[in-house]
Amino acid sequence: MRQEKDTRNRLRFIGITGGVGAGKSELLAYIKKHYACEIYLADEVAHLVKQKGTDCYRQLVELLGTDILGADGEIDKAAMAQEIFAAPETLQKVNAIIHPAVQEYLLQKLQEAKQDPAVELFFVEAALLIEAGYKDLVDELWYVYAREDIRRKRLTQSRGYSEERIDATMRSQLPEEVFRKQCDFVIDNSGGLADSFRQIDKKLEAFSWRD
Repeated sequence: MRQEKDTRNRLRFIGITGGVGAGKSELLAYIKKHYACEIYLADEVAHLVKQKGTDCYRQLVELLGTDILGADGEIDKAAMAQEIFAAPETLQKVNAIIHPAVQEYLLQKLQEAKQDPAVELFFVEAALLIEAGYKDLVDELWYVYAREDIRRKRLTQSRGYSEERIDATMRSQLPEEVFRKQCDFVIDNSGGLADSFRQIDKKLEAFSWRD
């Protein structure tokens, strides 16, 4: 059992990224269980910031039209994706609306977390952290790595992805060398989770542990 440590240092803002199938979710679940932290998934935040009544919602409807709305008046994810697929050049415009809104939301939550002495670590996870400019916002950027064959196996077994979908998704993401160059810490999640957990514990040994 690890002893509690005095960590009255500044809250640490950490971004976690990596390719599809790298296993980020399992590692974040472990961190959430054992460390005094808050964890936000950028995809979930993106859903929150485009709900009806928000400025992000207004801008997206203005850009894409009311066809993206469901019966409840909220933005329908599938309908919005269809509009973007029909006109791929709009993706950049959509991202220019959503990404700043997500960052604003997260930075507000970060300021709130800094006022809470029980929070020592603040994590944000997204596949596009580097592309969205989070390198300049976080204290550290972590890269969850896994070999391509391992990622393909996970995506086939856990998500039922076809080889074609895996190929397309991987092509759309940054190559490994860019992740490694941009990130401050690499977790090799190619093996068993116990090994990955040891890597995390070593990295976070200065922070409080919860059984």
